[in-house]
Amino acid sequence: MTMKYLLVCFSLLFIIPNVYSQGCSDAGFCTMGAMRPSQVYTKAINFKLRAIEFSYGKGETTLSPTINVATLDFTFGITEKMNLQFKLPYQWVSGNLGNTSGIADLSLSLTHNMYSTEKFHINATLGAKIPTNNADLDEELETEFLSDGTQTADLPMYYQTSLGTFDLVLGASFISKEWMFAAGLQMPLIHNNENDFRFEEWRNYPSQEDYLLEHDLANELQRGTDVMVRAERAFHFSNLDIRIGVLPIFRITKDKVRDRVPGSPTEGLLVEVDGTTGLALTTLLNVAYHFNTMHSVKLLYGYKITDRDVNPDGLTRDSVLSLSYVHTF
Repeated sequence: MTMKYLLVCFSLLFIIPNVYSQGCSDAGFCTMGAMRPSQVYTKAINFKLRAIEFSYGKGETTLSPTINVATLDFTFGITEKMNLQFKLPYQWVSGNLGNTSGIADLSLSLTHNMYSTEKFHINATLGAKIPTNNADLDEELETEFLSDGTQTADLPMYYQTSLGTFDLVLGASFISKEWMFAAGLQMPLIHNNENDFRFEEWRNYPSQEDYLLEHDLANELQRGTDVMVRAERAFHFSNLDIRIGVLPIFRITKDKVRDRVPGSPTEGLLVEVDGTTGLALTTLLNVAYHFNTMHSVKLLYGYKITDRDVNPDGLTRDSVLSLSYVHTF
C-alpha cells in the first residue's frame, strides 16, 4: 500500500504542467535545520531520531532553462537535543544556450533544542553551504556561433549548478502544535564565483540577441546577504497535515560583479549592482501524509508574489513545487 501511494505522488511531477521547481527561490537556507518547513511538534522532543528524505522536482526558470533537482537529505541524531543535517542535491539543466549537470551546492547544519515546554519548542541552527564548482560551466558551440572564434563560452547563472560561494547560515525557530515561526541568515564568506558570461561572446548565436539580454550579468559574482522569515499555520486531520504560510526573503546588501564593459570608468573593478536588494515574497502550501511513524510523503507548492528587480544569481522563480518521501528510524 505504501509503494502504491508513493508511485501516485511522484507521478504528479510529470502530469502537472507549468510548475517550477528547485527549492524556494533562495540560496538554500530556507530548507536547512530549524528553518525547514512542515516541522511536526511533539511534546517529547527527541533529536536522536534519524531520517532520510528524498525529494525530486522538475520545472522551469523565468527564462528558457528546464531545471531538474533530486536531493538526498540525511538527518542524524547526536544527542536528545541535537542533530546534524546533510543535504546532497544533484541538478541537471537544459535550455536554449546549452546543458549542464552535476552535484549542486552541499548543505551542512547543526540544530540544537534551546528551550522546551509542553506547548512549544525553540530550536537554533548553525550551518554552512559548500560550493561544488566555481559557477563557470561552459558550453561547446560551433565556431561560427561565437564572435571571437573560440569553441566555448560561459553559460549564465541560470544554467550553473553552483553559486560558487562558501556561506555561513544561522537560524532559529518557534514550533507549536499549530504554528511555526522561523528566521534565518545566509552570508557568503568566501567568493569563488568565476562566472564570465558575456553578451558579446554569444551575439552570433541564432535568433538569441533579445533573449541573451534578459540574463543579468554575474561576472565573478559576489552575492549579497539574505535574511528570511517563515510563518506557517498547521491544520491536522488524522494522518494528514495541511499548512499554509508565507516566506519573505530579504537581500539586505547589494550583489557585486566585475565590470566587463570596455571603456567603462569602472572597467575591471567590482561594482555594486542596483536593484539586487529588497524583498522576494512567496506564499506556501504544504501537505504531508503520514502512513505511520516511519513513513511520510510531503508536497510543497509555493507561489511568488514579489521578486527583486535584478537577479544576477539566477535564482528567481515564478513558483515552486517539490515532492518528498521521508523515512524516520
